[in-house]
Amino acid sequence: MIVKSYEVIKKHNIFNFFLFYGENNEYKKEIIHQIFKPNFDNKINSYDETDVLKNKNIFFEEILSQSFFENKKLIVISRVTDKLINIIEEILKKKIDDTVVILISDQLDKKSKLRNFFEKDPNIVCVPFYSDKIETLKMIAHDFFKSKKIPISQEILNTIVEKTKYDRGNLKIELQKIDSYLLNKKVIDFKNIIKIINSSESNDFSNLADICLAKDKKNLLKALNQNNFYKEDSVTIIKNLLIKAKRIQEIKKLQIKNKTIEASITSYRPLIFWKDKELVKQQLKVWSLKGINKLIFSFNDLELDVKKNIENSNNIIFNFMFQIVETKNN
Repeated sequence: MIVKSYEVIKKHNIFNFFLFYGENNEYKKEIIHQIFKPNFDNKINSYDETDVLKNKNIFFEEILSQSFFENKKLIVISRVTDKLINIIEEILKKKIDDTVVILISDQLDKKSKLRNFFEKDPNIVCVPFYSDKIETLKMIAHDFFKSKKIPISQEILNTIVEKTKYDRGNLKIELQKIDSYLLNKKVIDFKNIIKIINSSESNDFSNLADICLAKDKKNLLKALNQNNFYKEDSVTIIKNLLIKAKRIQEIKKLQIKNKTIEASITSYRPLIFWKDKELVKQQLKVWSLKGINKLIFSFNDLELDVKKNIENSNNIIFNFMFQIVETKNN
């Protein structure tokens, strides 16, 4: 059965099997987290197709097992292809009523067996996720400012959407940056918007966080000297540091079970791309679980300090980053 993306909210409590395919990955995430996840105690059992195919028996044990403490399961399988169709058919035959399965895929052409299978069966749902129209992105931006009770001109809306290259994920990042800038402000002008969204083009906050958490002082200095950071960027930098620190924390926990760094990185989800593995290995070597737990605990006070002293926020965050780099592991 083919269902349009905006109709999923009407179907999510009726059907158990969904195929989400198409290029709009950010919209898929929103649907899962806003519509499905709240119905499952905010828990998602996530898999990658390669894991399911390699460990078919284990996967079936997990999907069929029912804990005394849980009523329903939400299972999300990413990067699916036609290779998974036999396993899906097996699951459907078992008629599991207490489990919802969502398959996530990029583009699937009309010849795709998996796509055809979901489109033709009236008991399962196929949802295409196309690129957003410009009007849709403008409405998302408009609703953001409306929720903040801040008047916004059409010129600013157009500029924001154009800078995101008409991508919902990029728009979300830009709106988060603007949100950090706004704090308690009730107005924003075109000049400030340009400054905020242009800063994201030259500043890689994610990379900055990775360098810092690898305790690479030389490259941290280089990154800070090569980029012009605004005071509004400080909260975004903290959020990136927190996200990357939590990743280290989770992999360190896996390391206790898996023993080796390599096995821990391989078993971590979401998957870490090969180009990032060496940097992650370096981070794991310079942090103990106790040390990273202590760091994560300190981020809340840091963010409060930054928000109270926004004019001096860059000095606060940069001093904090150098403390991270220079502090010995414990």
